[in-house]
Amino acid sequence: MTDVLSVVQAAVEKLEGAGATAPRVALILGSGLGHIADRMEGTTRVTASDIPGYPPSTVEGHDGVFVVGTLDGKSVVALSGRIHGYEGHAPEVLGIPARILCALEPEVLIVTNAAGGIRDDLVPGDLMLIADHVNLTALSPLMGANIDAWGPRFPDMSDVYPTSWRDRMRAAASASGVPLQEGVYGCVSGPQYETPAEIRAMRAMGIDAVGMSTVPEAIVASHMGIPVLGVSVISNKAAGMSGEKLAHEEVLEASATAGRRLGSLLLAVLGSLG
Repeated sequence: MTDVLSVVQAAVEKLEGAGATAPRVALILGSGLGHIADRMEGTTRVTASDIPGYPPSTVEGHDGVFVVGTLDGKSVVALSGRIHGYEGHAPEVLGIPARILCALEPEVLIVTNAAGGIRDDLVPGDLMLIADHVNLTALSPLMGANIDAWGPRFPDMSDVYPTSWRDRMRAAASASGVPLQEGVYGCVSGPQYETPAEIRAMRAMGIDAVGMSTVPEAIVASHMGIPVLGVSVISNKAAGMSGEKLAHEEVLEASATAGRRLGSLLLAVLGSLG
C-alpha cells in the first residue's frame, strides 16, 4: 500500500525547493494540453518520477512533470500529465497529484481535461466550464484512512466548483472573446470508451460531457478546502452521436487545437486575480 502522506510530503519539499511557495494558482493539464505549461516564464521543472513513491503515468499526452513559474506575472505550479484509474492505481493513489498541489495552498486549483460531448450543442473544439460532476466510477480517492490535517472524514461536496469562481471565469471568457459553454461532467473509469447505451443513460442523468479524469482531483481539493475551476475541451462527440469510431489520436488533435483558446482563457482568469 502506498504511503500517501510520505509521497505528498516529499513532493512538497521538492516543489518548494524549486520555488513553489504559496502559488496563486495550481493547474492540472489534461490530454494534449501540456503545451499550456510552455507559456509559463521563469520555469523550473520537477519530473514526477523523481519524487519517491510517485505513481507513474503510462498514457500518451501525459508527461508527468510539475512546472513551477509564472503566468501573467502570477505564481503558478502546473502538473503536465495526470494519472488515471485505468492504469491500475488504487483510489487513494489517484488523489496524490491533487494532494501535492493543494498542500501548497493555492487560491484555486484549475483542472482541465479532454471530454466527449453528450449534449447536442457541444461540438469538438468547444470549451465547457464544469458546473458540477457525477462520479460514475463507484470509487473515491478518500477511501482508506482519513488524514484529519487534510480534511474531515465525511466532507460536503455541494460546492466543489464555487459559483464565485465560475463567475470569474465566465467574465474572463467574455472579456477575452473566448466562447465558453457550461455543463455537468461525468467521470467513468475507462480505458474503453463508452457504449451508445451508456451515453443515452448519461444523457438521461443530466450529464453533458464525459471523461476519465478530473473528479478524483476535484474531490481531493474540496476535501482540503481548495476551490476548483474545471474546464473540459470537447474533443469528440460521445459514442453513438456521430456515427464515427472514437480514437485517442482524435482526442489529442482536438485538444491541441482548442488548447490555444484555453490558454488564452487561463491567462484572462489569472489577469482577474489582481
